[in-house]
Amino acid sequence: MNNKFISKQDAAKLINNGDTICTVGMTLTSAAESILSAIEQRFLSEGTPNQLTLVHAAGQCNRIRGNQHFAHEGMVKRIIGSHWGLAPRWMQMINDNQVEAYCLPQGQMVHLYGAMAAGLPGRLSKVGLGTFIDPDLEGGRMNAKTLVLPPLVEKVNFKGEEWLWYPEIPLDVVVIRGTHADSKGNLTTDEEAMALEVLHAVLAAKRFGAKVIAQVKYCVEEGTLHPKRVTVPASFIDHIVVCDNPEEDHRQSSSWFFDPTLCGDIRTPIQQTTPLPLDIRKLIGRIACRYLYENCVINLGTGIPNDVIGSIIQEENATKRVDITVESGIWGGVQAGGIDFGIGRNLSAMISHQDQMLYYNGAGVDITYMGAGEMDASGHVNATLLGNICPGAGGFIDITQNARHVVFCSTFTAKGLDIRCENGQLNIVREGDIRKLVNQVRQISWNADVARNINQTMHFVTERAVFTLGGKTPVLVEIAPGIDLERDILAHMDFVPEISPDLKVMSSSLFEEAPFGLVSYL
Repeated sequence: MNNKFISKQDAAKLINNGDTICTVGMTLTSAAESILSAIEQRFLSEGTPNQLTLVHAAGQCNRIRGNQHFAHEGMVKRIIGSHWGLAPRWMQMINDNQVEAYCLPQGQMVHLYGAMAAGLPGRLSKVGLGTFIDPDLEGGRMNAKTLVLPPLVEKVNFKGEEWLWYPEIPLDVVVIRGTHADSKGNLTTDEEAMALEVLHAVLAAKRFGAKVIAQVKYCVEEGTLHPKRVTVPASFIDHIVVCDNPEEDHRQSSSWFFDPTLCGDIRTPIQQTTPLPLDIRKLIGRIACRYLYENCVINLGTGIPNDVIGSIIQEENATKRVDITVESGIWGGVQAGGIDFGIGRNLSAMISHQDQMLYYNGAGVDITYMGAGEMDASGHVNATLLGNICPGAGGFIDITQNARHVVFCSTFTAKGLDIRCENGQLNIVREGDIRKLVNQVRQISWNADVARNINQTMHFVTERAVFTLGGKTPVLVEIAPGIDLERDILAHMDFVPEISPDLKVMSSSLFEEAPFGLVSYL
């Protein structure tokens, strides 16, 4: 075995004070737990490495592990990432101004790795214009500590059009994870549940002469790996740590140590799962599913969409009618949710994170289903700054700005809302304490004016009302049966929407336990 193979403790010693370190993973999938936790332990015992800049394209936590190992005041000076919704300690540190925090769109970050690898000084994109990423607004700066600093993103004019310039981020260390490394150092990702942006990040590291440290599950003899299975050639990897406790520190995801269906090694007969109970989340998903059409390609965002839309499609026997994708790069199959967002069983395809984002940014998906926190009188939507919680953008901005049809899925109010579906009607048992239809959103995650300029279709779907994008303000187009327009809708909004002259009452079948007949809408 060559001298690339080192202990996790020795790997931790390779990180210097002030380094810019890039980690690759999504949720807990492909997180190099052995290395990340060893770096944390070194900081806690020695106070070093400190004043790091942490760069990560996707959220990399399950509320406990992942890049939360770096969430200590003084360990990281600056974080540049896309999402912290499953990283409570990071959100708290950002809210408490204990770290300089920049949020960049997830797709732009993985594309930036490719641009950096190619020797380019940055990347031009229209993604983020008109949102909180735009330097005319907040420039992606997520707290007061960061707002006094210059934005990372610049607005530039190129050939008479406005663009955002995402500049290169010179790297010192990149930490990746794979399945096998042969004795020379060639690395596979065979058992990983996502393809991710592993090679792109490694090539970006090499551009800057950065160290590449890999965690693997197995060491095998040189020459035993099929060349097509090699994700990263040995020449690009400097150090390799073989995980000493893979059941804890090299899991496919938070919930599974290893399941061959998650990496595509086997397919199992599709079992008809037990239908989800008809709660408020499923009800919103049902209402939203009516916009599906035959052979459409859809994206499912985290939260209500990913947790219920796929299950509803399966329950309604429509899985062969649509193509489901998730930003991690998976196509088809049965999606996992919650802390395991981004993986699935019995997939039809698994492409790289970067390639998936190229599709979302370029051609654009037919329909994207996304969660939302607020919508305002102009139609702008906030999904990235909710009270004192700053989950960030993830792939939200990349996907919603380029999709043909955006369907936001949200409860009408929050905190304490309780509903019942009875006899084909909706009954509001208790109203929520927090309004989500507000005069002005706290942060613009999706800009309604940008959508109007490109004639994008939008629906804001709640359990009791559906709005679409009007010329100046949202238009109420549907209400649930059993709901009173004045008492249950207008009385709980901070603005007065336009009321469609063709205001409809939703079908009562949506509010009954039995399947509602989705295929009839396709």
